[in-house]
Amino acid sequence: MVQVRAEQPINTDGSINLDAWLDHIVSVDAALDREALKVACEFTRSLDQQDPSAKESWADGTSSFQAGLEMAEILADLKLDQDSLVAAVLYRSVREGKVSIAQVGERFGSVVAKLVDGVLRMAAISASLSPRQSAVLGTQVQVENLRKMLVAMVDDVRVALIKLAERTCAIRAVKGATEEKRQRVAREVFDIYAPLAHRLGIGHIKWELEDLSFRYLEPDQYKQIAKLLHERRLDRERFINDVMGQLRQELQATGVHADISGRAKHIYSIWRKMQRKGLEFSQIYDVRAVRVLVPEVRDCYTALGIVHTLWRHIPKEFDDYIANPKENGYRSLHTAVIGPEGKVLEVQIRTQTMHEEAELGVCAHWRYKGTDVKPSSSHYEEKISWLRQVLEWHEELGDIGGLADQLRVDIEPDRVYVFTPDGHAIDLPKGATPLDFAYRVHTEIGHNCRGAKINGRIVPLNYSLQTGEQVEIITSKHGNPSRDWLNPNLGYVTTSRARAKIVHWFKLQARDQNVAAGRTLLERELARLDLPQVDYERLAEKTNLRSAEDMFAALGAGDLRLAPVVNSAQQLVEPERQPEPADLITRRQGSLPRGGKRGDIQIQGVGNLMTQIAGCCQPLPGDPIVGYITQGRGVSIHRQDCASVLQLSGREPERIIQVSWGPVPVLTYPVDILIRAYDRSGLLRDVSQVLLNERLNVLAVNTRSNKEDNTATMSLTIEIPGLDALGRLLGRISQLPNIIEARRQRTT
Repeated sequence: MVQVRAEQPINTDGSINLDAWLDHIVSVDAALDREALKVACEFTRSLDQQDPSAKESWADGTSSFQAGLEMAEILADLKLDQDSLVAAVLYRSVREGKVSIAQVGERFGSVVAKLVDGVLRMAAISASLSPRQSAVLGTQVQVENLRKMLVAMVDDVRVALIKLAERTCAIRAVKGATEEKRQRVAREVFDIYAPLAHRLGIGHIKWELEDLSFRYLEPDQYKQIAKLLHERRLDRERFINDVMGQLRQELQATGVHADISGRAKHIYSIWRKMQRKGLEFSQIYDVRAVRVLVPEVRDCYTALGIVHTLWRHIPKEFDDYIANPKENGYRSLHTAVIGPEGKVLEVQIRTQTMHEEAELGVCAHWRYKGTDVKPSSSHYEEKISWLRQVLEWHEELGDIGGLADQLRVDIEPDRVYVFTPDGHAIDLPKGATPLDFAYRVHTEIGHNCRGAKINGRIVPLNYSLQTGEQVEIITSKHGNPSRDWLNPNLGYVTTSRARAKIVHWFKLQARDQNVAAGRTLLERELARLDLPQVDYERLAEKTNLRSAEDMFAALGAGDLRLAPVVNSAQQLVEPERQPEPADLITRRQGSLPRGGKRGDIQIQGVGNLMTQIAGCCQPLPGDPIVGYITQGRGVSIHRQDCASVLQLSGREPERIIQVSWGPVPVLTYPVDILIRAYDRSGLLRDVSQVLLNERLNVLAVNTRSNKEDNTATMSLTIEIPGLDALGRLLGRISQLPNIIEARRQRTT
């Protein structure tokens, strides 16, 4: 659940009672210097008073003084040191230009000044994500800003923690802001700072940022889940109290001293689990949950045995994160049982130390850096090592377009643990391949990889690794990466580290080699998808590059993804026409989206209207789209970059409306594909298995064998949800043995 903005103690005249606030902060952490904090607070308040007109410019209705106190409260809860809290109190005043970094250094010391300067550098993220600057992502200035930000984080993790506190205050304060600002702040926090809090292991900050962001990004779904939680609150509280009493009694009888509490489930995590597993709210096991804190690790397993004795365990709903910690250092036992009254209950069991790490993450260790005071302080170094990896990847990539992906990658709770031939354990995200493993071990092993063995058996390089397998990489002395490894349809790499290393290698190759390779790559894909006669110069313009040669070079170097280029090429194969009723595309019977069909296209602000797919741009599910209100034929659906609709929006903007694809694109489109292969036994079975794995429906199949050259030709009509799915299918089929070609076949 989200938190409300903290209320600060107020005097009778409406001003903040600083002494009462300081007493509260010192009570949270007795190691803090009350008088030094008071000097910083008084200094900030005096700066506000010297500029009486400043209050009119406070975007969130708080002064620099109030914002500084709120940030310091968050950091005090995280057990940060004196310098961090002073830097937080002063930060807003420095950002607003009321005092300089040099003045801060003279008055409060170089450490405080360095912390404030580091947080100011991290503001480069906000600038890089601004819509007005999105067109220049990847420019040298932004690259330099990003590197400064990452360097600041690596030099002193307190900088990242102060920035997290500042963004937490910012998203708490946007409740009364404009819709545009709420969306912008929520998107930035959700994409960048919630994953950063997760990586640093700060659980309660991560949950608050996710819930608040979700509240503004998906307000309807947020309110729906919040209402369901509220409706069952009293019943849930009674149930949890009964469970805690019964469990406490049993633990005391066995001599285990435990602190038991009910655990609030966060709204975003409920929604995320519902989406990921396709569950209804009533099927979420951990809406009713308790947390058990015990002194020692052995007590965790004792308590687990008692829980499973009291109530029946639900199969496949047990996770031992003590034996196998999450990648951010999280440790705990999670189990789900059929509790009293037949209701499902989740129980988390951990030690007090583990709980402190789960709530504070890196904050629980940073003070012990360089000492042996705390055995688990290795988590601090692991998290700082991750920050250094981010810096290394971005230095190699040379752009920041994938910043959010880089920060969010690999944070899914499901991990796989595999072993090297020497027995060393390597953890990777679920779905990782042998190539991901190779690049995780060493860059050169990845570059020279030519095959892989799993438990002694040779497997394809796009094989999905499973926990417990032993992986051996087969290398060549003079091997090089293949550009096919970057094709997402082929599934060779899934981690950002491996992709970054491959892209960096191709960037070092000569331009003429990249141009030739890029042309070959694009021509092969266009031929396979049956998109002939594409004007490459016009296609380069649509991809915002100056010439076709630049486009080929970018493709060859890996700077430009193949999928958006192919999607743009599809727009060029049909002549651009005005979206009059006669020009609307006619598909086969049953393939044209029907007006108002639920789950297909949603029209914002109005009821159900008939919709038609425009023939001038032929959008597929997943493409960004807009609607144009026609006369008598409902709404025609266009791609947002369609030239026809751009002209119409200039002449008749009142007839342009916002539309979107439904939550699940349920409609499919019939496509003919042609497969040529050297005939062999089991060929049709293998092709059918690929179609089954991709969950595609086959409308018609025709196979012919040629005994003279021992080849077989297969013509299939399949239902495809979009161009990406078609490219992925053709890529999978091409990897089968004996396949000569697999491509789309247009009907004439």
